[in-house]
Formats: sequence, C-alpha cells, structure tokens
Amino acid sequence: MSEQNNTPGTTHFGFRDVPVAEKQKLVGEVFSSVAGKYDLMNDLMSLGIHRVWKRYFVGTCQVKRGDRVLDLAGGTGDIALLLRERVGTTGHIVLGDINGEMLKVGRDRMTDRGVVSGIEFVECNAESLPFPDASFDLVTIAFGLRNVTNKDAALREMHRVLKVGGQARVLEFSEVKAEWFKPIYDFHSFNILPKLGKLFAHDADSYQYLAESIRKHPPQDELKGMMEVAGFARCSYRNLSAGIVAIHTGYKV
Repeated sequence: MSEQNNTPGTTHFGFRDVPVAEKQKLVGEVFSSVAGKYDLMNDLMSLGIHRVWKRYFVGTCQVKRGDRVLDLAGGTGDIALLLRERVGTTGHIVLGDINGEMLKVGRDRMTDRGVVSGIEFVECNAESLPFPDASFDLVTIAFGLRNVTNKDAALREMHRVLKVGGQARVLEFSEVKAEWFKPIYDFHSFNILPKLGKLFAHDADSYQYLAESIRKHPPQDELKGMMEVAGFARCSYRNLSAGIVAIHTGYKV
C-alpha cells in the first residue's frame, strides 16, 4: 500500500489520518504501552518465527569483527545481541531507539544477561540522527521503519551516517505474495492479534494499530525505490515467508 496521504499535512497512524506533528507522539504511546510485553507478544504473534527472521537478517549482513554498527529502532535488543556476536569484542554496537521505555527494557535485558560492554544505548530519532557523517560500517533497522513518520528522511540519515562501502539493511513486514494466504494472514492480523494483545499485554488497541501499520507500509518495490532516491546503490530485497517480511539492502558508494 502506498504512503500517499489523502490530506495535506497529515500522515497515517494505522488506518487513521492524523496531523504529521502528532504521529511520533501516538507511536511513542503505543510502544511505551507494550514495552514490557514486547518480546512475549512477538513470540505469540509470529509463533516464534520472528527469531528465525532476525537470525537470517543478521547472519546475512555485511559485517565483520571490529565493525561499528548502528541498530535503529533497536528496542529490546534482539538484533543488537546477534550483531554483537558478529562484531566481537573489538566491535561496537549503538542501539538507537526513539522510545525511552523500549530502551530501558533493552538495557535491563542486556544487564540480566551479563552483557555490559560493546553496546551503547542512545535515545534518538531516526529522522535526525545525532551522529557524524560516515560513522558506521553497517546500519540496520528491524520492524521499525514502518513506524517512522518521515521514512524518506530516515533513509537519508541512514545513508549519511554510513561509511563509503557500508551497508544498510531493513527488515520489515511487507506485502504477502501468495494470494491464497492473504485472507488467512488478514484474519490473523485483525482478529487474533488484538485479542492476544488484550489477553497478554492488556492493550488491544496498540496491536490493532500494529496490524494496520503493516498494511500502510510501502510494499517491496516501492521501498526499494525509496532507498534508491535516498542515495543508496545496488538496492535489492529478499522476501521471507512468502513476503510476510522482506529484507531490503542498499550500499553507500
């Protein structure tokens, strides 16, 4: 589904049009609400498959020991932990997220696991990153781009902070390609997810929004084009699980 808005000065918040200035606040409220149950709900919503997607995403990244990596919308730290294994003790991971509650959950989770070095936590907006040009060998964002108000600005910032030769990777829900599966997926999204959210996170509305936000996110080819406009070269994508999610890749040259 396209990102185009029906009314000037508005953007989508799920299936609702809201003033552009309000979306960041509304998204923040969603993630502050679900932060404590975020990992549990991911397991329930995807039957644990999100862990496979994330391992494949990190396992196929262009990254080596000693690299400096920025993981945007890093939340509770799933991607950062996997990346830390790849960059080793000489590398450095910056886990960035706009939501303080999500960062707190991620920091507590790392501490509980004894991970106290090699990961830095930064509260930041993906549309205006507080890092110098050419700071990172790899920039990742997993299941976060669809919640950014100005995706074009975020992609430009990802490109700006990458070193020449660096890679950007986006893991995000996308457009399901198998026609027979679409009604099953829609039923799960709009009937099962809000009920799971109500039962386990005591918040059906946030999970209704998350299901709607997936439908409003640019499909595979449109996002690839947005990355090209942002300055990335050799852009490509790979569908996983029939297009439920896709991994987009671009390089700074």
